[in-house]
Amino acid sequence: MSIELYWGSGSTPAWRVQLALAVKGLPYTSHLLSFSARETRTPEFLAINPRGKVPALRDGDVVVNESIAILAYLDRAYPEHPLFGATPAEAAKVWRMVMEFESHGNPTISAVARPLLFGTWEADSSKVREGLPALHTELDLLAERVATGTMVGDTVSAADIVWFCGLQQLVRAATRPAAAGFDLGVWPLSARWPAIAAWARRIEAIEGYDATRPPHWAEGEHPSPARIG
Repeated sequence: MSIELYWGSGSTPAWRVQLALAVKGLPYTSHLLSFSARETRTPEFLAINPRGKVPALRDGDVVVNESIAILAYLDRAYPEHPLFGATPAEAAKVWRMVMEFESHGNPTISAVARPLLFGTWEADSSKVREGLPALHTELDLLAERVATGTMVGDTVSAADIVWFCGLQQLVRAATRPAAAGFDLGVWPLSARWPAIAAWARRIEAIEGYDATRPPHWAEGEHPSPARIG
């Protein structure tokens, strides 16, 4: 079977799948879709994912949508370099960390990052400032969890991938010019959370990592959480 991945540049869910494929060393055929050209709304793509969202993965006759479901599929179909732990206890911990990101980490990061990324920071300035204490708490917790290198066990797991890609959204927002008007207290990450920077370096050292970076994110425009500061 030949894996095909449908993705869009800048989609953090799609980035999760690209990183998972890199961790597992799995080759795939890349289908980069343009959001501006509405390529996720074509009849051809809607036949793959009727919701018109990326990522979507096709592996022979199997089609999977939703990034976390794709990670789970890849782990069952290609068990080498497991993403969801080597034991039941590790699997439970990985899933807990993944779902904590979805329920807590992502909303907390988005509350601060999205206004800066999408130009609503003036109207939402109070919401950004109100969201900072919760954001700092989440980063403190993340630093504790990665203090020994990775979140679960001694290899990069789905939990690391999901949280790392979420962190990229925050880094992109914190280094935007509009962020200068806020005392975010999150950049450079290494000033307050050196464990997070060290953890990010480990993920960025994955073979093939550079090829997963969104192609429209220039290095200077979107600095690495590990390499800057």
